[in-house]
Amino acid sequence: MNELKPNSGAKDWLEAELEDTLDEDYELELSEPALSLEIAKIYKKSHPPSIERMTYFRELLRLQSELIKLQSWVAYHKKKLVVVFEGRDSAGKGGVIKRITQRLNPRIARVVALPAPTEREKSQWYFQRYVPHLPAGGEIVLFDRSWYNRSGVERVMGFATPDQVEEFFHDVPEFERMLVRSGITLVKYWFSITDEEQQMRFLMRIHDPMKQWKLSPMDLQSRVRWEQYTKAKEETFARTNIPEAPWFIVEGNDKKRARLNCIDHLLQQMPYEEVPHEEITLPERVFNPDYERRVLPRELYVPEKY
Repeated sequence: MNELKPNSGAKDWLEAELEDTLDEDYELELSEPALSLEIAKIYKKSHPPSIERMTYFRELLRLQSELIKLQSWVAYHKKKLVVVFEGRDSAGKGGVIKRITQRLNPRIARVVALPAPTEREKSQWYFQRYVPHLPAGGEIVLFDRSWYNRSGVERVMGFATPDQVEEFFHDVPEFERMLVRSGITLVKYWFSITDEEQQMRFLMRIHDPMKQWKLSPMDLQSRVRWEQYTKAKEETFARTNIPEAPWFIVEGNDKKRARLNCIDHLLQQMPYEEVPHEEITLPERVFNPDYERRVLPRELYVPEKY
């Protein structure tokens, strides 16, 4: 990973940004659950120290400032970017997506996480439910799981027939080539963790009341069917790793490094650069000497408990 070497002005900005947002970032980072003492011991033993916290935050802020430049470039040049996030359950896809979008404009960069298809959607052309969510010019779309549900969970759990899976493998390369020919840049990430790490993260979620909602019946089945998911992943790579839209694997056992590596790699996929910006000045307030601010009823205000 590139070393952080900001110029003096950038360093001053970075220091100020770090101080102003540290509380927010700490809140995001409070992901360690209230584990039983025994699980906590096992987790600590199986996880060597990660990247130092302040180093992580500094590098994350630097990368997020580059993401803002990318966003401006995409909007200015009317580019279209799609990023697909796939991988093992609990491998860290959501954490990376959260850090990518944390400081971006949601009108430009949006996340698509579709629920299970309705009966009507099941009768449609398979890719039809995804097409409306593709970006227009000047937009970035992050798919938190995507059309690859068909070669993953739908295949393993028996929601798709062998013929439907085979049809998907036949169609998806050309579908993605069509996207690229239309001017979309398509980047595909697969988040990988070890069997042992997934087991540990599932146990952590079970024992953390604030994370139990993340464990769906499908997630729990991914433990039972680990080897089936592995075979599905291997065939997906073999049949959909095309030059126009290759797969990139993110090693996810170390969450912090996975986030930084993925964001850094994503930035390298785009030839973005600084774009012209109109100078922003604060206009003078219009002052009306006859205006009096009305006193509103007290019951309209949120009670001050803190």
